[in-house]
Amino acid sequence: MSTQTQSSDVYTLYKQNVQKYFENISKITPQYFQSITHLQEECMKACEKTINASVGMTQEFAKKTGITSEVPSQARTAFVDANKQIVQASTVNNQFVKTTIDATVQNIKTFNDNVNAFADLNKNIIQSWINPFTQKN
Repeated sequence: MSTQTQSSDVYTLYKQNVQKYFENISKITPQYFQSITHLQEECMKACEKTINASVGMTQEFAKKTGITSEVPSQARTAFVDANKQIVQASTVNNQFVKTTIDATVQNIKTFNDNVNAFADLNKNIIQSWINPFTQKN
């Protein structure tokens, strides 16, 4: 929740504005990802339909003109095997990317869990630098 109190302190003002920024990002990010996912789905559908339409048109042309469309057994085997390898490579690549993303998310979570400890450490370091120069009453 954002605070409505206005402050003239630069740090408070900065924190308030950063908080408002991230609140806004938190609201719009799911919409953004939903739109991107929808766009990707529509692109895949368009590619598939375009390829199927092109093959269908070519098939119809071959049929009407009497062009043979028989594929020799060895070529058919080569096409099927190549497609299997392409699908397998795509699956392995997808698993690799997903694993990399999951590891990155875990690293960011670990950083988030430790950011306060890092900040406290830095505060202690700064305090140790300042202590020799501060006057004691």
